[in-house]
Amino acid sequence: MTSMWLTVARWCHLPGWSMPIQYKDSIMESTVNCRQNGSLFDVSHMCGLSLKGKDCVPFLEKLVIADVAALAPGTGTLTVFTNEKGGAIDDSVITKVTDDHIYIVVNAGCRDKDLAHIEAHMKSFKAKGGDVSWNIHDERSLLALQGPLAAPVLQHLTKEDLSKVYFGEFRITDINGARCFITRTGYTGEDGFEISVPSENAVDLAKAILEKSEGKVRLTGLGARDSLRLEAGLCLYGNDMEQHTTPVEAGLNWAIGKRRKAEGGFLGAEVILKQLAEGPKVRLVGFTSTGPPPRSHSEIQDEKGTTIGEITSGGFSPCLKKNIAMGYVKSGSHKTGTKAKILVRGKAYDGVVTKKPFVPTKYYKPS
Repeated sequence: MTSMWLTVARWCHLPGWSMPIQYKDSIMESTVNCRQNGSLFDVSHMCGLSLKGKDCVPFLEKLVIADVAALAPGTGTLTVFTNEKGGAIDDSVITKVTDDHIYIVVNAGCRDKDLAHIEAHMKSFKAKGGDVSWNIHDERSLLALQGPLAAPVLQHLTKEDLSKVYFGEFRITDINGARCFITRTGYTGEDGFEISVPSENAVDLAKAILEKSEGKVRLTGLGARDSLRLEAGLCLYGNDMEQHTTPVEAGLNWAIGKRRKAEGGFLGAEVILKQLAEGPKVRLVGFTSTGPPPRSHSEIQDEKGTTIGEITSGGFSPCLKKNIAMGYVKSGSHKTGTKAKILVRGKAYDGVVTKKPFVPTKYYKPS
């Protein structure tokens, strides 16, 4: 994809990848434009893979908290891969394509450990007679089209009736002449699509999307993507979730399937089910604050100056024009409206626990 992105102003590097942080627009401008018009992100560093076989659903359910069996074909959900202690190995979007085909997208920074984890458990599962295999889609690129113009622009390039594809749903269809996997999802809080496209067709598709939008959808880097996901109150793995953080602590109780809450059967289930019953000791909450924007590892204190937690993500919201942040606090200090002090460069500033998302989500759901 890099041949198209030479107008990028700033790059960052992840092992094996050069990624666009910012294009010609500022991060502030890009964030606002995504919510007003639309953004196109190159997120080809993300790892897509497929699990296939008649036992792929029970296999995956050993590794994640979702009720995969209950998903209808063509639908998906956010889930978490857990370890034996209930901690998050990674968060992921999984889709049941059919009863014997699951499509998964995992984070680039977690790719090696995720694939090693899945492979180790797959070998054990298959040794016991389980029917499951996998395919890692390194031959495909991933584009994320987000914002209010996402659907009308993409509709110009496909015969698929996108008005009938709702949030979390998946299709395999032709877009701009290429066979694509599309999921109505994203990481911004806006309506939009993640489009897995054969790499040889990716640049042409990106150009077609930008052209059909008549300049309103703009190439957008990962800097604005971070601002957008923070405004939407979405976790970033490595900041807001790590190996020692459970889904319950991260506020993802809703992602644990009802049947899974009753039966368990996934790694770390004993720890997670106990937290569901008794409550976790720490919780991820949102904050607004005065002064300079808080950043990861900023200390959180109560009004008496006692340390109660730490910021995990923070910044200035381009859309709200104020500081927003997320962080973990001791249970009891997590309720909306609780006042706190947030330390930035050694100085305490006023903060208040604020309900997430900070900006209302606009997911396309049946009315």
